[in-house]
Amino acid sequence: MTQSAIKQSFGRLLALSALASLPFGTAHAAAPGLDGTASPVFNLDATDGTISQPDGQSIYSWGYGCAGAAPHFLPNVGAIGTAASCASMQLPGPTLIVNAGATVTVTLTNNLPPAAGSTSILFPGFNVSAKVTAGQTGSCATAQIGILTTEAAHGCSVDYTFVADTEGTHAYYSGTQGDLQVEMGMFGALIVLPKTVPGNCTVGLAAANLVAEASSRESDFRLAKSAYSHSATCYDREYLFQFSEMDPRIHQQAADQVLADGGLCSSAAGCLTIATEPYHPAYFMINGRSMPDDMDPNYAAQYPHQPYNGNPHMHPGELTLLRIIGQGRWQHPFHEHGNHVRVLARDGNLVLAPNLVNGESENRLAGPLMFTTTTTPGQAMDGIFQWTGKGLNWDAYAHGYAGDTTPCVPDANGYYTLKADGTSAAAEPNYYEWCADHDKPLEKHPFGQVGSGGPVTLPDPNILVNGPWYSGSPYLGPDATGRSVGATPIPPSGTVANSATGEAGFAYMWHSHNEREITTNNIFPGGMLMMMLCDPRAYTIDESN
Repeated sequence: MTQSAIKQSFGRLLALSALASLPFGTAHAAAPGLDGTASPVFNLDATDGTISQPDGQSIYSWGYGCAGAAPHFLPNVGAIGTAASCASMQLPGPTLIVNAGATVTVTLTNNLPPAAGSTSILFPGFNVSAKVTAGQTGSCATAQIGILTTEAAHGCSVDYTFVADTEGTHAYYSGTQGDLQVEMGMFGALIVLPKTVPGNCTVGLAAANLVAEASSRESDFRLAKSAYSHSATCYDREYLFQFSEMDPRIHQQAADQVLADGGLCSSAAGCLTIATEPYHPAYFMINGRSMPDDMDPNYAAQYPHQPYNGNPHMHPGELTLLRIIGQGRWQHPFHEHGNHVRVLARDGNLVLAPNLVNGESENRLAGPLMFTTTTTPGQAMDGIFQWTGKGLNWDAYAHGYAGDTTPCVPDANGYYTLKADGTSAAAEPNYYEWCADHDKPLEKHPFGQVGSGGPVTLPDPNILVNGPWYSGSPYLGPDATGRSVGATPIPPSGTVANSATGEAGFAYMWHSHNEREITTNNIFPGGMLMMMLCDPRAYTIDESN
């Protein structure tokens, strides 16, 4: 089978077998971070701490965190502002959000143990100037020039200044002893919001989606209306994913030697002698967490040093912006089931068509459709994911039962976006349904109320084994769930955490295609794995915490 055929077949299998109500809470915040849009000045600490893994291990780590005055947070919507936090050390480091063209200043204070030596930050792709923070005395008043940038000695601070002249998603990470410090957790993300928002981002799906969200009492959690100052980069939702791995042997060496040193090291280069090769990572993480921890809420109290999750949700038809960064030392072939990802840019550089029209470049986006978004260490990528149900070849909403008169008027592209009278259908529960499959049955011999004639004979829902990732129905939405099972409540009341009248979204597994990387310390499932929940319009996606 071709990759596309395999993907479609497995995607259908997941759609049938993994319809779900997420049992981990309702917090799915998009791309949370520190708000530098009004004042692009950030004060970061470099210090040590511990992170947790699902196997119960506490791993000694280093990372960047917040210092000084409490920062502002984005997205600044609803309860997210009160739930957001920034510890003195976190993994990954705080996401820095700024406007294009802004002059950004990041002050780094080195509060790592003395044995760790000096540290620094690199901002690849930007013209950075670095200097010792004013007002320091003694050895801190003298700049330490490392191989790649000015470094901060233990207890000292350095200012990094640059103009954010490249839009999009970017990585930042330590430029000192990279094989050790990046491994220990010293990396993070920088998001540069577009200088201008194209006019077409106020019309079309992105704008109509705001109407649909309002009808479902949803808020707009986007950082911007477009990823870039380009008319083809409008989006409806966004998520940031940083992929990394961890070798606990290296971390244990660091912990042991820091403890043995007792803070006595006086060398600027540090006093650690750690073997970083051979490299045998046992933990594989999305935003600093492994599955299932990555599906808990952002800023969850049980992960004080791992504030960001990996828990994407969307409605059919939405354009979901994926901000992806490969951190750490390995490539990670991450696969998004349900559809391919259209690449927009790499490291803030739009992928544009080279062809000319009347001697001038069209500036059309020309990024490939990716079956797997392989992340290269240090490289960032922006892409668009969309799921509509097109190609399932059955009515995902379970229309067509006796007495059903739900309309589906195809627009020029075949989707239900306009009613028969030409007005917007954005407030309808089946907005953006693929009309070619409207009323097309799935079940050949149904036990519920959906008309027969389809290609599949499903088992009796009364005897299925119910679990936390099955809603009891192969259909999208709580109303469809009720119609498909008749009078018998499925799942039986009280047997599982999910409600048959709750979310009932399609759960698509998003995971590394390196099988070892979907384990936690060699235990499956775990590691670099999460679920994309394609939720019906009847379900309110709450991105707040």
